[in-house]
Amino acid sequence: MEYVKRIRDLREDRDKTQQEIADVLGTSQTMYARYERGANELPIRHLIALCRYYQVSADYILGLKDEMN
Repeated sequence: MEYVKRIRDLREDRDKTQQEIADVLGTSQTMYARYERGANELPIRHLIALCRYYQVSADYILGLKDEMN
């Protein structure tokens, strides 16, 4: 579950709070925190939204590539 680390790192590198990212995704801070902990799997629609927001590829978030684009 490489995406757990990647979504946390992307958020922290941009000095964003979990609440700010949850707002982008249209979910609660609690649910977003569960994604970052790996307690819940990240839905595809949220993966796509995070790719657009951070301007990185899904392959990067999923850990299939080390290059962001």
